[in-house]
Amino acid sequence: MTEERTPRLHVPEPAIRPGDQPDFSHVRVPRAGEVRRPEPDESPEELRDLAFTIIRVLNRDGEAVGPWAGSLDDDAIRDGLRHMMMLRAYDARMLKAQRQGKSSFYMQHLGEEAISCAFQKALRPGDMNFPTYRQAGLLIAAGYPLTKMMCQVYSNDGDPVRGRQLPVFYSSREHGFFSISGNLATQYVQAVGWAMAAAIKGENSLAAGWIGDGSTAESDFHGALVFASTYKPPVILNIVNNQWAISTFQGIARGGAGTFAARGHGFGIPALRVDGNDYLAVHAAAAWAAERARRDLGPTMIEYVTYRAGGHSTSDDPAAYRPKEEGSAWPLGDPILRLKAHLIQKGLWSEERHAQAEAEIMDEVVAAQKEAEAIGTLHSGRRPSPRDMFEDVFAEMPPHLIRQRHEVGY
Repeated sequence: MTEERTPRLHVPEPAIRPGDQPDFSHVRVPRAGEVRRPEPDESPEELRDLAFTIIRVLNRDGEAVGPWAGSLDDDAIRDGLRHMMMLRAYDARMLKAQRQGKSSFYMQHLGEEAISCAFQKALRPGDMNFPTYRQAGLLIAAGYPLTKMMCQVYSNDGDPVRGRQLPVFYSSREHGFFSISGNLATQYVQAVGWAMAAAIKGENSLAAGWIGDGSTAESDFHGALVFASTYKPPVILNIVNNQWAISTFQGIARGGAGTFAARGHGFGIPALRVDGNDYLAVHAAAAWAAERARRDLGPTMIEYVTYRAGGHSTSDDPAAYRPKEEGSAWPLGDPILRLKAHLIQKGLWSEERHAQAEAEIMDEVVAAQKEAEAIGTLHSGRRPSPRDMFEDVFAEMPPHLIRQRHEVGY
């Protein structure tokens, strides 16, 4: 028999620390095109293998191969590249603006552009995303104005949410983008509830919940899965596994115990695991899950395997907890460069056209920034009125809020 020992607290630790050599040998990357594509009505029990692999379409030569290829035509792929480039250029300008003191806070999407930009193209008007703060690509791919996004970051008088949300906490009902919550796991419960309501009302709309790898450890995540598996509403449950939850590696959320996608199995929910840096694979998986929802086949869970190339936010220094070279060692590459290579391989793009597109996009982003800054930034220009904090809460403002508004002079 094993000798008894006094129990101790076992705290998982990352294998790699700053100064160590980056190592992603534990990430098994299958060849592009080798993962099967089942019919959307295949039973969850028969889909279990898809939660333990990685669906990939783009190979190293830029070719789209395998059964998941072909979900988009050439024009849509070019649009997808432009959306990702737009998001990256927007990120660069807003990060610089925060460093210049024009905004209090910003969060980049660097390395994760394919996930939100591609997913949005699988949705229809009337569908609703319940996003985290790293899915601004949903708005860009849906045609939301850049100037409005920037006004929200600056909290100026053009801010659609009137300064009542942190920077990058966008909101647009008409673009299917539910108000962001800083407590990420809450979005899962809300997405499932919205999808249940849509089903009750007989609407042909679906919801998409978004969560990070770290937040899967929260109780809201599991509560949402109970309701999704029980009532089978039209919802897609997305997990963005970018390897880091702020400064905490995914092992704290038990990322090393199987896969995040496999957590759907305990609830009988079909689950896919996808290359999050492959625009075509993301879109194909999203379209497959959307078809299931629209055919009344219930929820789908999708884990996107990716890497957060930048810091968690402008308040974070990733060099304090991971090697500086780790991003360049990530085996799934850069989503923009991979889709660019695909278009060049098809003869639809070139290095010269790409450079021209980068310049055109940056001109568009800079023009939007000038328009937003003409309204105001954090320390100058026109700001929302404090009166606005009392609005949009009740259909008819109750007496106590009227009294408080009067007390502050409005």
